[in-house]
Amino acid sequence: MQNYDNLVTDALSRVNEIMPWDLSRMLGDGGQSILLDVREPTEFALLHLRGAINVPRGVLEQSCEWDYDETVPALAAGREQDIVVICRTGKRSALAADAMMRMGFGKVVSLKTGVRGWIDYEQPLVDGQGAVLNADAADGLLVSQVRPEQRKPRR
Repeated sequence: MQNYDNLVTDALSRVNEIMPWDLSRMLGDGGQSILLDVREPTEFALLHLRGAINVPRGVLEQSCEWDYDETVPALAAGREQDIVVICRTGKRSALAADAMMRMGFGKVVSLKTGVRGWIDYEQPLVDGQGAVLNADAADGLLVSQVRPEQRKPRR
């Protein structure tokens, strides 16, 4: 039986990753990549990379296809576009990039270390209203929210 980390490791055997400094350089050079944030809408509203679009992981495949309620035209028409998939730590983005590659997206990569690494590299993030967040404020919004009952039982 596979667990979550095994699924991520398997996906990463097929998915290319870029580091935050690579993405920063790409954006600084005027790159036209689609920044696809696959976190949940509440996470995205707290903070995200400027210009990113939010498509939660749960509706990704439908968002990449025409004729669905969840269709995102930029994705449905973007199979040849450079796409950088983003999440909090780089795990969900790896799974999402893998799914997109299987759907025929040829230029998709995952942001290794995710938004967490973007903050560590001290790059700008914005909140839901577009206000720029400093690294300390952004860091505080990404603190783990694992509740006691979600932790693995000890034997």
